[in-house]
Amino acid sequence: MTITGQRPGRVEQGPANRPALSHRLAERGIDKLLLLMLPALLFALVLFVYPFVYGLGLSFQPKTGGLFGAYVKFFTDPSVRGLDSIWVTLQLAIPAALINVLASVPIAYKMRGKFRGKRALTTVLVIPITLGTVLTAEGLLNFFGQRGWLNRFLGVLGFEPLQLVQNYWGVLWSLIISGFPFAFLLILSYLSGIDPSLEAAARTLGADWKQRFRRITLPLLAPGLAITFCLTFVLAFSVFPSAILVGDPSGSTRVIAYVAYNAWGQQFDYPLASAAAIVMGGVELIVIVLVLIWRSRMYKGSTGGKG
Repeated sequence: MTITGQRPGRVEQGPANRPALSHRLAERGIDKLLLLMLPALLFALVLFVYPFVYGLGLSFQPKTGGLFGAYVKFFTDPSVRGLDSIWVTLQLAIPAALINVLASVPIAYKMRGKFRGKRALTTVLVIPITLGTVLTAEGLLNFFGQRGWLNRFLGVLGFEPLQLVQNYWGVLWSLIISGFPFAFLLILSYLSGIDPSLEAAARTLGADWKQRFRRITLPLLAPGLAITFCLTFVLAFSVFPSAILVGDPSGSTRVIAYVAYNAWGQQFDYPLASAAAIVMGGVELIVIVLVLIWRSRMYKGSTGGKG
């Protein structure tokens, strides 16, 4: 006796035979662990996404000039000097980032291995992180100011005092002091991740340290150099306290952050301040993209790290 209406070997899946919803979500890479991302996602939405969207919308609501009136005022108004502020900020941020990265590479290269006093030396190099911008500026004024230690010593020797603060050089020194520890720690971590057996193999083939660094270490370090430069550049590009404390905000160190602050706190022109902030982010993004393009052309393989 046979049962008609049903193919042999086929089992009908009803609601009782279907897998649980959690299993079906897990098959698509969705599980309860993703709930741990909610606090970070909420944090990013509240403190980053919402302020950006609000500021972007506010920049298109000027009192005069139409939809893009704030941006037109930023780039064309002689009292704002928006283009000059972009150029001044780039002149500070790019050299500071380059100096910090280039100075970190040889020091970190020598500190990869184990030697006596390594921890103490590392501590000394990263101490400026704890100083802060205000304390760094105060130290520069006490040392390089008109009545600072250096100029007093030069006066005793009969030399004219040097103008090393309240100008471009004071701000640049401040950015280097505050940014070097970050660059050093990042470069040291990238260099420590490069497999030393690669250099050892090149040494056995007769390559000297210059050839090993140029053909092995530097290409493998390129991603680290790019990321470190981008981070230190963004840190320096947002300079504001140093431009006022040890710079000349009305002249040689009129950075874009000061333009935004002046529009917000002095003129109460919130659309203009928002436009300045958006332009600042756009310039930073352009520089970062150019650096990443350079990195992709220099080396496209893996970093060769240990882990």
